[in-house]
Amino acid sequence: QVQVGESGGGLVQPGGSLRLSCVASGRILNIYDMTWHRQAPGRQREFVARMTRDGETNYADSVKGRFTISRDNAKTTAYLQMNSLKPEDTADYYCTANMRTLPTGTREDYWGQGTRVTVSS
Repeated sequence: QVQVGESGGGLVQPGGSLRLSCVASGRILNIYDMTWHRQAPGRQREFVARMTRDGETNYADSVKGRFTISRDNAKTTAYLQMNSLKPEDTADYYCTANMRTLPTGTREDYWGQGTRVTVSS
């Protein structure tokens, strides 16, 4: 069974840092884009950052210069380093992995369950 799982959320003071991790596991043939989204209370889910298999990145304007997405060499884990956190960064953070998996060989997005980040003094 293919799974995507996030970790690393928690409570942090404004100006602080956190690093989120996203691990894809299971019968995976290839992992393409890995993407972070977030959903704040009472708001729609929004894009945060994406890294392609080739290492290209793009970010939401609201996090540029503060957040950095990276992936490990095996390409199965994505990280989101979040610096200079603000109260408005408070949200549930979700990872998606666009993957081709066994047994069907189909390529699709797999979502994790999310990890909560709270920025508050």
